[in-house]
Amino acid sequence: MHPIIFFSKMDFSQSNLFGYIEDLQELTIIERPVRRSLKTPEEIERLTVDEELSDIERAVYLLSSGQDIQGTSVVANLPVLMRQNPAETLRRVLPKIREVLHVAGVEMQLTAAVSFLTVLQEEAVSIHTYSHSFLHIILQHLEHRDAGVSNAWLETLLAVIEALPKETIRHEILNPLVSKAQLSQTLQSRLVSCKIMGKLANKFEAHIIKREIIPLVKSLCQDVEYEVRTCMCRQLEHIAQGIGTELTKTVVLPELVELARDEGSSVRLAAFETLVNLLDMFDADDRSQTVLPLVKSFCEKSFKADESILVSLSFHLGKLCNGLYGIFTPEQHLRFLEFYKKLSTLGLQQENGHNDNQLQLQTLEQEKKYISVRKNCAYNFPAMIVFVDPKNFHLELYSIFFCLCHDPEVPVRYTMAISFYEVAKLLNSGVYTIHKELVTLLQDESLEVLDALVGHLPEILELMTNGGENSGSESKLLSIPDLIPALTTAEQRAATSLKWRTHEKLLQKYACLPHIISSDQIYYRFLHRMLTIILTNNVLPVQKAAARTLCVYLRYNRKQEQRHEVIQKLIEQLGQGKSYWNRLRFLDTCEFIMELFSKSFFCKYFFLPVLELTHDPVANVRMKLCYLLPKVKSTLKIPTDKHLLQQLELCIRKLLCQEKDKDVLTIVKRTVLELDRMEISVDAFQKRFYENYLLDQEKEGQEHLLLEMEQLEKEKQQNEGRSTNINDKMFEKKRRDSKTSSVLAKSITLSVPGSSSGTSAGKDDKKSKLVRSQSFSTQALHPKYSNIDKCPNKSSATGYTSSVSGMGKSCMLSFSDDSFRTHSTGNSGNAAFPSSSSRNLFNSADQKNNGNKESQSRKMSM
Repeated sequence: MHPIIFFSKMDFSQSNLFGYIEDLQELTIIERPVRRSLKTPEEIERLTVDEELSDIERAVYLLSSGQDIQGTSVVANLPVLMRQNPAETLRRVLPKIREVLHVAGVEMQLTAAVSFLTVLQEEAVSIHTYSHSFLHIILQHLEHRDAGVSNAWLETLLAVIEALPKETIRHEILNPLVSKAQLSQTLQSRLVSCKIMGKLANKFEAHIIKREIIPLVKSLCQDVEYEVRTCMCRQLEHIAQGIGTELTKTVVLPELVELARDEGSSVRLAAFETLVNLLDMFDADDRSQTVLPLVKSFCEKSFKADESILVSLSFHLGKLCNGLYGIFTPEQHLRFLEFYKKLSTLGLQQENGHNDNQLQLQTLEQEKKYISVRKNCAYNFPAMIVFVDPKNFHLELYSIFFCLCHDPEVPVRYTMAISFYEVAKLLNSGVYTIHKELVTLLQDESLEVLDALVGHLPEILELMTNGGENSGSESKLLSIPDLIPALTTAEQRAATSLKWRTHEKLLQKYACLPHIISSDQIYYRFLHRMLTIILTNNVLPVQKAAARTLCVYLRYNRKQEQRHEVIQKLIEQLGQGKSYWNRLRFLDTCEFIMELFSKSFFCKYFFLPVLELTHDPVANVRMKLCYLLPKVKSTLKIPTDKHLLQQLELCIRKLLCQEKDKDVLTIVKRTVLELDRMEISVDAFQKRFYENYLLDQEKEGQEHLLLEMEQLEKEKQQNEGRSTNINDKMFEKKRRDSKTSSVLAKSITLSVPGSSSGTSAGKDDKKSKLVRSQSFSTQALHPKYSNIDKCPNKSSATGYTSSVSGMGKSCMLSFSDDSFRTHSTGNSGNAAFPSSSSRNLFNSADQKNNGNKESQSRKMSM
């Protein structure tokens, strides 16, 4: 059977629609406030104040006959009145405030507490005047019926106690405190007395505290209300610091022991936390005979009868274990370690139970508590490494570390990500053992975990790759392949999320990678990704972070061909891009280049492309360029860059003459004045530019060092290739010599004069052919192979040009530029070989060399 469905007929006629609208209008009329007009004339008259009154007179008038909101404004303005006219304010305004506060509401009371504290902090009057005028008002309102107001006045009083002299404190605060702390007083009064005594403990000598404060402390520790006992227990830490070690042992410790056995769970919790915080003040006997049994009792009861202390126990466990480390027996050491392991996995084991609603609610509450416990265990993990010794980490704690890093709850993994750097520092040479967990956290599904890990990512990666002398190089090399995919995955996940600040932070931290992994790995896995982010991302801080990181990668790139390719892409895709946004990012990138590279590097590659933007059709680009021109001019050196200075002056003249945008023209004129005041550094050393000169020389030296290292690597590869060719030739020659005479005769009849094949014509002929084969191996490849750059063992185009003898620097530069253009335009289908002139020049040189060698070989064969 199918269920019968009744469809109500809906009428959308005009009359019904108008009826709906009228009903809606009635509802809006009902919801409107009763009075939508402004204040009535009577109210305006009551709120009106004579404009000729001074500030003091207006304040007195408003406090006397004004409304509550006006009185509150006067109280909030009290610090200003004290700065302007303190004498009149104390004489006329403050007495009125004292009168109003007796009947004032909560808002004015809170405002007065804040204003009184501000007057104290600004030191508008002397402390003697303040205590005489303000202290009595503060003390009168400490026991206000509203708890929030009472706490506000108490905070003000505790701040005032820090500045008051001892005599004033003793007469005005300590003496009345004796009566306020009695059991006959209200609960609020006794709670306030507890907090005041904790503050007074640091203001008097030990014998005064023992005689006048300790009796009150003992009385409040035995109070009938658990709130008072809890409050007084938390103040025992401050009292112990004031009375010293000896009195703490005889006075405070017995009270803590008794409070630790209190019937109230909050009192026991306060006693436990105070006991842990005071561990440093107890000697070994007290720790072994008194503290340790209490701690063992807490640990035993935490799972059975008193789960309320479980969260606090897990939070203080690291401090507790290290504080009692010296008195532990091996059995006790193992017991506390097992207790920590149990807490670290608390709630992860599924238990059998009923599915009642009440049990489900209890399970939810327990689950929250268990998550807090595991989070606290993650927080204490570095302390537990110290407890077990880093040498025993893999045996004792690695399994717990694995579980915490793979915990199903984000807060636990977040805490582990925060403490990961501390763990890595403690492990030192054994840091390679936690590499898999680093990869796991980098690939975590929560961006909060990734954001927490990224904070110390450069330090962590440096420890991972260079941590400890004892860690073998094999483990370091094996750790790199899976680390790089994890880093790229983390960046991609941050890029696809809406949390751009995490993405920006990640890109900034990735600038450390040149010190971690090789230049080729950065080039193929990260550098082009940074360029893509600059071109496609829509968030400006992310684009700038990617631009700066790209410049760092370019700074430490060790291959000139790759550097040229990146520079060309920056100029073509950013500086000459179709979008004005890309051209703006090009100027940002140039700022980073001027910061990271030497002046000569910027002038060589980026000076003229930057000046070309003076003709940009978008006014914003020209405006940004004008702001950048002073930095651009500072990169010039005279007389080396005299022609560039002329180009700069020419562009500025064109801007002054041809600029039509008013805003840009204003900035151009301002920039011209700034450029005229600038001094250009010269090639010779000058004392005025000493620091900048040294910094630039250091950058330039590092750039030259990279070029030299690249050249040495090329020569090493060529030498290895040469030795390999020689060995192959010798092996081939022996193989040919071992053939039969018939085959040898056949090869002799078929040989062409001047060829490189081996013959038996004599030792001199063999030597000449071997020398010729070696000369061929040392020369560059044929031009048709000049664009093969993906084989690292092959000589590149630049190496080819450098190996050809008799070629000038201009020819080398032109060839390298052409080959660079080949790579940059390969994707669009317009890839070309080196220029025809350079190709013909090399071909002619090869033909001459080949011709000479062939004539020599013919003579020798004759």
